[in-house]
Amino acid sequence: MNEIYQGLLNGFHEMTTLEIIAVFFAVLSVIFQKKNNILVYPTGLVSTGIYVYLLSHSHFKLYAEATLNAYYFIMSVYGWIYWARRSGQSQEPVTITFSSPRTMGIAIGIAAVGWAIFYFLLSHYSDSTTPTMDGFVSATACAGMWLLAKRKVENWILLNISNLVAIPLLFYKHLYLTSFLTIFLFIIAIFGYFSWRKEGLANESAQA
Repeated sequence: MNEIYQGLLNGFHEMTTLEIIAVFFAVLSVIFQKKNNILVYPTGLVSTGIYVYLLSHSHFKLYAEATLNAYYFIMSVYGWIYWARRSGQSQEPVTITFSSPRTMGIAIGIAAVGWAIFYFLLSHYSDSTTPTMDGFVSATACAGMWLLAKRKVENWILLNISNLVAIPLLFYKHLYLTSFLTIFLFIIAIFGYFSWRKEGLANESAQA
């Protein structure tokens, strides 16, 4: 127990200003995500941009997560444009909906193929010490982010699967503030799922 406590203290002492800023904007981003607010994307761009730099640092060697955050950055730009898009003459934004079997199949395919690719690259072309977990976290998050950009309810499920595995991985890498952030994201995602599910059902009823 004393070793865990000492590890936490050391981790907090090693925290950088950049990590604190990244966590702050990540918290803002997930709050806006839960509220279905387009500001999820500009705040996310700040956080992911910083994490690309931090996680690729030789001290952490979380290359798949660094790549994931680069993907987040790109998808945030795409999602920002997609959410702002107006449909036809109604000028209504894209609404929250449930994934079709085809869409869900694509998302699962992204996760499965992404995991295999990440694992192969990390195992053979990097000095990563956690290729299996790092690859899985990144692949499932990629799939969840794709569903988020399309405003699909099920994005929360895949993102939380990613969060669940990421928590012990981040503790292992001594990224304590980021691991606590991930616990926070996990809890928020549970509420976010039920909030989006309610709105998704309401949208389905309105269209029926």
